[in-house]
Amino acid sequence: MSKETTTTAKEPAQRAFPAEEHAERLSNLVSSQPAVIDRKTGLELFRDMTLGRRFEDKCAEMYYRGKMFGFVHLYNGQEAVSTGVIGAMKLKHDWFCSTYRDHVHALSAGVPAKEVMSELFGKETGCSKGRGGSMHLFSKEHHLLGGYAFIGEGIPVALGAAFTSRYKRDALGDEKSDSVTAAFFGDGTCNNGQFFECLNMAQLWKLPIIFVVENNKWAIGMAHDRATSDPEIWRKAGAFGMAGEEVDGMDVLAVRGAAQRAIKRAREGKGPTVLECLTYRYRGHSLADPDELRLEEEKSFWAKRDPLKKLEKDLTDQDLVEDKELRGIEKEIDAEVLDAVEFALNAPEPSPNELTRYIWAED
Repeated sequence: MSKETTTTAKEPAQRAFPAEEHAERLSNLVSSQPAVIDRKTGLELFRDMTLGRRFEDKCAEMYYRGKMFGFVHLYNGQEAVSTGVIGAMKLKHDWFCSTYRDHVHALSAGVPAKEVMSELFGKETGCSKGRGGSMHLFSKEHHLLGGYAFIGEGIPVALGAAFTSRYKRDALGDEKSDSVTAAFFGDGTCNNGQFFECLNMAQLWKLPIIFVVENNKWAIGMAHDRATSDPEIWRKAGAFGMAGEEVDGMDVLAVRGAAQRAIKRAREGKGPTVLECLTYRYRGHSLADPDELRLEEEKSFWAKRDPLKKLEKDLTDQDLVEDKELRGIEKEIDAEVLDAVEFALNAPEPSPNELTRYIWAED
């Protein structure tokens, strides 16, 4: 009998993290043309990303203190994607559709931090009136079409918004109808039917939509490379004759540049784009996830590529801002987040008398 050691079901084999392979892919992206920004834009990007990071950190604190309930999926590490894409679009003109990891998308779209935090606390002052919670943020005013708990659900909704934009222009003669829709979803969604069906329809009708794949390498506990026959998701656009780009999702200027190209293509009637953003979430799948599956080497690799630190270096290296200005913004954001928490804690609960409100359309 062989004396070789075997791996039992209780001791799963873990493959070594291919750091060199990941570094090579990031340094040899198909598209790596960053956006050119001025001082004002740079400060706006830093402010939005800082708000996203500090807001999510505070959510974790409130959750572990027992002030926030249900499933809470945080966005830490992926801020460059939300800021890079939504920041390049026209707020209250274009449309956005999110997933269950939707807090930062809502903030980037302009939903006030007080409304987002209130929703997470289930209060009447929340953007979904306390009925949606963490995974179902919605704001008609800010063109946020919702967060969706089941993966892939939001893509057909986003497609409908893009179809509306094109229909108003082509069928109803509204020449001003040029809104673009961004649909955000993760790598795990890209093996689902909705993804492929919507890609087909979007390309068939040249709809103004950007399919933003936030490839953070993990679908809950399933490693991306183990779940798909071709791990380069952007290439799947080619099956439909659609434009596809792969971008460093930890670099907000790279994401912004790719988003600007996709938006321009969409507004000109040239159709959709699959934008794959290579990113990483710094926390577990949700706050209930002990995050024991990912290797420390993997976490360390991506921690060194922190998108906030990358942007800060870019801004200071280009002499667009000074360090003290950025520290001042961080203090302002901390105060804003604390104010949002206090507002949410003191906000009223939804009235039991309105239990069935918002289920049916109102006159």
